[in-house]
Amino acid sequence: QVQLVESGGGLVQAGASLRLSCAGSGRALSYYVVGWFRRPPGAADREFVGYITRAGDFLQYQDSLKGRFNISRDNVKSMVYLQMNSLKPEDTAVYYCAAVLPLYPYEHYLTQGVYNYWGQGTQVTVSS
Repeated sequence: QVQLVESGGGLVQAGASLRLSCAGSGRALSYYVVGWFRRPPGAADREFVGYITRAGDFLQYQDSLKGRFNISRDNVKSMVYLQMNSLKPEDTAVYYCAAVLPLYPYEHYLTQGVYNYWGQGTQVTVSS
């Protein structure tokens, strides 16, 4: 099993950048596909942000976030990062990282239900 802890959230102004971190402990994070999801205020469910494969050789993002958000990983440090640039008020949400073993076709990693392990989330608030 792997335990996940997100960090790096905070309150920023529109246009700023933030880098979120997802730290894995227990079983090495390098075994897992890691996804990022977010839950905006008042939303009933989380929405897909992006994911990265074990070796970092394939990534997918929510279409509306392409070009602003970038996921990377450091398997030696057991870390995955979400770099968020040109932040907008609509990016305000609790951001979660999640992990799953690479057992599924790529399209499955867009859905939260496939992930077995979740962090507690980190709040990102973007003011206008």
